[in-house]
Amino acid sequence: MNVAFGIDRLLASPELLEQLKGRRVALIAHPASVTADLTHSLDALIAAGVNVTSAFGPQHGLKGDKQDNMVETADELDPKHGIPIFSLYGEVRRPTEHMMASADVFLFDLQDLGCRIYTFVTTLLYLLEEAAKAGKEVWVLDRPNPAGRPVEGTLLVPGHESFVGAAPMPMRHGLTMGEMGHWFIEHFDLDVAYRVVAMQGWQPDGPGKGWPDSRIWINPSPNAASLNMARAYAGTVMIEGATVSEGRGTTRPLEVLFGAPDVDAKAVLAEMWKMAPEWLAGCILRDCWFEPTFHKHAGTLCNALMVHAEGPQYNHDAFKPWRLQALAFKAIRNLYPDYSLWRGKDFKYEYTDDVLAIDVINGGPSLREWVDDPSASAHDLDALAANDEASWIATVKGHLLY
Repeated sequence: MNVAFGIDRLLASPELLEQLKGRRVALIAHPASVTADLTHSLDALIAAGVNVTSAFGPQHGLKGDKQDNMVETADELDPKHGIPIFSLYGEVRRPTEHMMASADVFLFDLQDLGCRIYTFVTTLLYLLEEAAKAGKEVWVLDRPNPAGRPVEGTLLVPGHESFVGAAPMPMRHGLTMGEMGHWFIEHFDLDVAYRVVAMQGWQPDGPGKGWPDSRIWINPSPNAASLNMARAYAGTVMIEGATVSEGRGTTRPLEVLFGAPDVDAKAVLAEMWKMAPEWLAGCILRDCWFEPTFHKHAGTLCNALMVHAEGPQYNHDAFKPWRLQALAFKAIRNLYPDYSLWRGKDFKYEYTDDVLAIDVINGGPSLREWVDDPSASAHDLDALAANDEASWIATVKGHLLY
């Protein structure tokens, strides 16, 4: 079944387009912001007669050209349309008064990965907060959550908020951006004009289990190169807080549980099976080798475990990427007790100070403490997460649109 995304429904609706007539419109977009025929949303909106007066690019830029993490983008003038392109990952991450003054209606058209740490979620919150202050209107042109409805991970602990942790939500949140906007407005009690141009035909539990078979995958950020990555990301992103490689500098970044020159992948996998075999369900793990061309362990042969959350063996409901990654860390710690696994406080992750990156990523220290505690069992982490997961599912139930 064909699925119409928010941008396609907007362009096909004379009624919605009429509501934008005579108003200045801004677009928040990136390379995956395309219509069904792969026309970029900026070009499609202008071709449809919408008065687009500015555009905004999130982390990695409107063009998606910034390869590595934490690389800023400058403001620029669009050479084709002559409108300002404001960066929300440069001098600022929150839209300024000057930026908000550039339009009356802000169309948010970012493809998300369904993970709290993927910064487009926080960009939506910041936009809603600034729109509330400036009396502006926000429309989310909704897109699928490619990770689907499953929820996983502990809730962010208050006081641990950051650009990769906007609010007390779990790592894998199970919502679309349109639904997330509704929850943000309720949670933060925002008085903002908000609407969702909902998708038509999207079934989160239907074929594709989140990503419709009828649509082509386009990288929303340079290292989000496949649906497999999108499914695994709620686990593999935690490696950004570790010294082992997440596969950056290879063709399959963030699709491995680790890569390192001094870790035996087969031994780690055997230890994982011994500790919590149920956490390995739903996917296939394959030991492999790679030599990163840049980033961690650049130019060094690394042994790794690759995640295959794809193919006939993939079980969407059984796959638990957050637990899987936690288990890989725990197995490394068990086999190599003195291994320097965590990046230190000198590594300032997403503009934080004096805190370990792994704690920033997880929104608190509980996962790291579990990994480093020799007496902690899989049951301990499972019980901690399960309580938070159930709480989140109950909290957002009323905001589900599909």
